[in-house]
Amino acid sequence: MTDVYSVKRRYLALWFPLLPTDRLQIQEGATDRPPESPLALTAKIRGALRLCAANRNAQALGIVPGLTLADARALHPDLVVADMNEDADRHWLQWLAEHCLGWSPRVATIPPDGIIVDITGSEHLFGGETGLVAQAEETFAAIGVSVRMAVASTAQGAQALARHARFAITDERQALRDLPVLALGLEDEATVALRRAGLKTIGDVASRPATSIAARFGADAVTALRRLLGDEHVPIDPLAQPEPLHFERRFAEPVALQASIAACFFDLLRDAGRALEERSLGGRRFVLTLFRSDGARHRLAIETGLPTRDPAPVLRLFDERIGSLADPLDPGFGYDRITLFLPVTEPLAASQPTLDGSGQETTEVADLIDRLSTRLGSGSLCRLVPRDSHIPEQAQLALPAIHAPSPVHWPAPPEGEPPLRPLFLFDPPQSIEVIAEVPDGPPHRFRWRRKLHEVRLYEGPERIASEWWRRKGGEVPGKGGLTRDYYRIEDVRGRRYWIFRHGLYDEKPDPRWYLHGLFA
Repeated sequence: MTDVYSVKRRYLALWFPLLPTDRLQIQEGATDRPPESPLALTAKIRGALRLCAANRNAQALGIVPGLTLADARALHPDLVVADMNEDADRHWLQWLAEHCLGWSPRVATIPPDGIIVDITGSEHLFGGETGLVAQAEETFAAIGVSVRMAVASTAQGAQALARHARFAITDERQALRDLPVLALGLEDEATVALRRAGLKTIGDVASRPATSIAARFGADAVTALRRLLGDEHVPIDPLAQPEPLHFERRFAEPVALQASIAACFFDLLRDAGRALEERSLGGRRFVLTLFRSDGARHRLAIETGLPTRDPAPVLRLFDERIGSLADPLDPGFGYDRITLFLPVTEPLAASQPTLDGSGQETTEVADLIDRLSTRLGSGSLCRLVPRDSHIPEQAQLALPAIHAPSPVHWPAPPEGEPPLRPLFLFDPPQSIEVIAEVPDGPPHRFRWRRKLHEVRLYEGPERIASEWWRRKGGEVPGKGGLTRDYYRIEDVRGRRYWIFRHGLYDEKPDPRWYLHGLFA
């Protein structure tokens, strides 16, 4: 039997550096002042009102936690002040953690402002770690909270990187060793003692014998170091999740009439809707199981793109699912038990449609995606989701539409201007032969698919630097570390292309050209 801890684990850490002020501004509206006003939260400490939290605008003015209220007022007389509410912050952190349950069932809070998610084995469902991080960023940006994230092989390492790393992480272990000793999370006295001894980074502490560290700074320093570097595993304490909703109907006599079965479906969905409303939840996955009197069973499952507790659309999706079956349902001598199970639910608050009907289109698109995904399969319909990358072919992910987050608005060009990026990209970019006036100048003509195209107009270059952490000298676009110079061009027939030179002449003596996309 394989030890669960022998599997290489991966943890996603989320740190909310402005959680108290973000919560107040989002949940309570803070004050009638504009949201960009400097805001600070205070509590009575050692007989004086001191700042316990400050929003970003306040910190830009030098108003930071630890100042007395009088000193903060001296820096900015119009500072907005409210009381610190640790209980509300704790509940808010719990609420934020519940949003992470869609990515993994193992989610733990790290009070007062952190969350850790064990994503081992689940990251591939979201396009890998990068796709999962992008979805998490979008989720919390929609809520309106500031968040920093990091992924590592230990929960403690991920937390430390999220809180203290200042550069892009290319080598996890080296990044951990470069962190300041503050990342060990020790008491202030121990941290100050380490610094005074000249041990300023995790690597400095790791380079000393553990016995001398324990003798001089305490055993807690050694324990924290071992956990941070992965030499000692500490399991997280995940949130206690409520039991999944489960409903069933038993019959004294087996039922075989379709009308009776449909009525039972509707009753089960109505019971589920009431239970979901009590928990302020909506269902995302519904599993219906029909138990035949001869022991056979039929299992039907549907998913929805948005959480719902309305029986009617769910019933329609079950009809779509039944219609897509290769073998129709055969009740035989009838069903003596029918169960409904809701393994996946999400928070769902009441909403009020606007008078002009805005927002209805999103619901209609979601309904269409649900129907097509149910009939054709969840992997048959994909949606492009933006990804934070300046490399064009990596700036989006194709995820199953029913699982992808809600679409965001793509950047639009100024009115009257052609788009900066084509709608259609070649994957991979297609090699072309280019003739230019000077070696590093714009193209004058190019040959693509054995046809010569004369360039009439061009715009560029738009220079896109390489991802510096990739190795140099790659010949295939996207696999190397060469700079790209992009041109938007139009040939004499009015057709528009997006081409680039892969590499500068000081990077590569004979850089090649590629056609990357076609404009409409």
